[in-house]
Amino acid sequence: MEHETPEGEEQDLSDLNGQPTETITRVTGMYRDWFLDYASYVILERAVPAIEDGFKPVQRRIMHSMKDLDDGRYNKVANIVGHTMQYHPHGDASIGDAMVQIGQKDLLIDTQGNWGNILTGDRAAASRYIEARLSKFALDVVYNPKITQWQASYDGRKKEPINLPVMFPLLLAQGAEGIAVGLSTKILPHNFIELIDASVNHLQGKRFKLIPDFPTGGIMDATAYNDGLRGGKIRNRARIAQKDKNTLVITEIPFTTTTSSLIDSIIKANEKGKIKIKRIEDNTAAEVEILVYLPSGISPDKTIDALYAFTNCEVSISPLGCVIEDNKPLFIGVTDMLIRSTDRTVQLLKQELEIQLGELEDQWHFASLERIFIENRIYRDIEEEETWEGVIRAIDKGLKPHIKHLKRPVVEEDIVRLTEIRIKRISKFDIDKAQQKIEALEEKIEEVKHNLAEIIAYSITYFKRLKKEYGAGRERKTEVRVFEDIQKTKVVIRNTKLYVNREEGFIGTSMRREEYVADCSDIDDIIVFTKDGKMMVTKVDTKTFVGKGIIHVAVFKKKDSRTIYNMIYKDGTRGSTYVKRFAVTGITRDKEYNLTAGNKGSRVLYFTANPNGEAEIVTVLLRQSGSIKKLKFDLDFADLMVKGRGVKGNIVTKYAIKRIELKEKGLSTLKPRKIWFDDTVQRLNVDGRGELLGEFTSEDRLLMIRQNGILKTAIPELTMHFDNDLIVLEKWEPTKAVSAIYWEGDRQLFYIKRFLIENPERDELIITDHPKSQLEGVYTDHRPVVEVVFVKERGKERRDNLEVVIEDFISIKGISAMGNQLTKYKVLEINQKDSLPYEPPEPPKMEDIEVVDEEAIESPAPAEDNKGSDDPPAADPEGQIQLF
Repeated sequence: MEHETPEGEEQDLSDLNGQPTETITRVTGMYRDWFLDYASYVILERAVPAIEDGFKPVQRRIMHSMKDLDDGRYNKVANIVGHTMQYHPHGDASIGDAMVQIGQKDLLIDTQGNWGNILTGDRAAASRYIEARLSKFALDVVYNPKITQWQASYDGRKKEPINLPVMFPLLLAQGAEGIAVGLSTKILPHNFIELIDASVNHLQGKRFKLIPDFPTGGIMDATAYNDGLRGGKIRNRARIAQKDKNTLVITEIPFTTTTSSLIDSIIKANEKGKIKIKRIEDNTAAEVEILVYLPSGISPDKTIDALYAFTNCEVSISPLGCVIEDNKPLFIGVTDMLIRSTDRTVQLLKQELEIQLGELEDQWHFASLERIFIENRIYRDIEEEETWEGVIRAIDKGLKPHIKHLKRPVVEEDIVRLTEIRIKRISKFDIDKAQQKIEALEEKIEEVKHNLAEIIAYSITYFKRLKKEYGAGRERKTEVRVFEDIQKTKVVIRNTKLYVNREEGFIGTSMRREEYVADCSDIDDIIVFTKDGKMMVTKVDTKTFVGKGIIHVAVFKKKDSRTIYNMIYKDGTRGSTYVKRFAVTGITRDKEYNLTAGNKGSRVLYFTANPNGEAEIVTVLLRQSGSIKKLKFDLDFADLMVKGRGVKGNIVTKYAIKRIELKEKGLSTLKPRKIWFDDTVQRLNVDGRGELLGEFTSEDRLLMIRQNGILKTAIPELTMHFDNDLIVLEKWEPTKAVSAIYWEGDRQLFYIKRFLIENPERDELIITDHPKSQLEGVYTDHRPVVEVVFVKERGKERRDNLEVVIEDFISIKGISAMGNQLTKYKVLEINQKDSLPYEPPEPPKMEDIEVVDEEAIESPAPAEDNKGSDDPPAADPEGQIQLF
């Protein structure tokens, strides 16, 4: 049972030995009440928006004050702030800041002057210099005093709305963020048009899905959005493009960042050595333009990934849908928010119609009474009456024979209104016009009743009107994609040098007097092999002991199945010699692995690390011993299968080996890599996702053509980035011609060209450089066919469609050639048709070949020949071959 202690009294908790372990101070009385009052006030009155209208109290009071002051003209913000202080019991600074935030969202307030810049983070000018008025949209959807519930302001002098009758999902359109006591809220902004479409879908009983849309644009992965609830997450990236080989341009930035904070994060990453840039330039004005200049030799694609990995070019945002409902915090997803908002809009529209119907029926009722009163000259019955009561009775008596068709009884208030009709109006009364007015009112009443009966259809029409009137220019700004995770070790700039002392067994970055190994970064792992057949992977550090007799050290790549290690080792002091080939794809860091059979005295006789699975041929020389007849033989690693690192291997010989010499470098024994393009994430992969581009060796290239006419080829790398206007992406076949049809801007005609790519290392423009020239179509089949459809000219017969076999129309020319004119007539459209079948040319007959060298035909490059040489093999340029 809990023991009560006096207010604020400390209570000791002791252990079994009577020693105090901790002290608990119970908060009771005034402390507890005051804290709860304060927490409740901050939650309800300051930080969290109401679900009904999407406003925090200060925002609601600003909007109410602007309606008070609204006369169609701009008001000084300082004046609006002062007027709002009649309703908001806080300082002018908080009101001004809140008003600027509303104005920057460009939805409810029509602004004039310097209201700051959400892109650069520049603050707005002082409130005395800037002006504002309500936007047409705000006047349309936010206000209706007839259906607004009112309450007294904080000092009791004014009336302010409890909630504004907002008939639009405003909370989701603007977003909201606030930190209260014990809870917070972060509702992300959504697209105006998509919210209206979702509301319409909800009213039609259809499903919908909402994804944020940010005013700063960028690219977003919302797969983990979780409907905006706690635990969800979205990733927002800047839009980065390659301007040229040494320049990147950032044109859109992530939400919650500014160009200043983004540039600061890039500079810090450069100072820490994570990325490498020459300089950065901010040209942002109305649109974002940040130029990042790269040093020569730095990969732009790799730098783009590094910017996402190490700077604010990618941010992670965690939403939290928290709102106020019935004076209590409510955690709710964006789908439910929209459903509640839409249903509330329907109810508000229904209330408006009911009020409108009552007003129309009142108008019809009095118009009918007025006609009866004047048409039947009832006003003459009051001439003899001397008292007010007598006048009322006389009119009531005169009306009774004529009011059976009225929809409600006549009350004294109606009669009083009849007595207020002026003589001039009675004298000019037109019965026909009066009847027309009554009929017009009856039509309106029927229309309103029909709308009430079909309230859902009426609401759908209302939302569609909002979309038509206010949706222009509010298209989605943030592109939705699925991101691949960027491995930081693959994109980090390696600006630290790694050194090794092979005999003593040390590696590190501070050992500058020792042997240089490679460039690395502080987040890399290093793989090490030693003479006794041990292997270890460890983190980069200034100096680390890994084992004496190091034979190979390199930066370790996780899941690298293409680097193959070829090893020959002697098992123990008297055992046989074994050979094995293996890859290292996964390890436990700082764990020592034994690659031999495990017997004491085992040592490595030959070791190579081959980045593309190369399999060399070595010559094994044995020591003269006993009756050995063959002291020299060749061993081809290509005859061995690649297995796990733990296998024992195949026996080479049971005799003692004198030495092992490299006889011939080998080609890769790995199959060409199949590469796919995943259109969802706009990335290459080897995992089978997306469209298969083909099988690639280290020499094969990709062909890429953009809509702006830029053509280039490149060796495929999984880190490559692709432009949004890419129209051709395929494996490049050097002997296959590319055909293109384009509109020539200067001559105002269509041209056709056919060419081979002469210099794959250079970007080419395949259309003319006239600003109005544009690419119509690119065709990479061997024998493409197109159909030209002509415009029907007035007064002339329609010209038949023209079918063009491109290889018959034009021969192969240079890539810079202008090409041939396609037609002189006006073209409506150009359609691609099925290509003609293609038969590859027959290979030359053997008798036509003067010199036959099968190895030269099969291999793109002859292997080195070390026959007849007793000299040791040349050192590998990358230091990967070690002989012992």
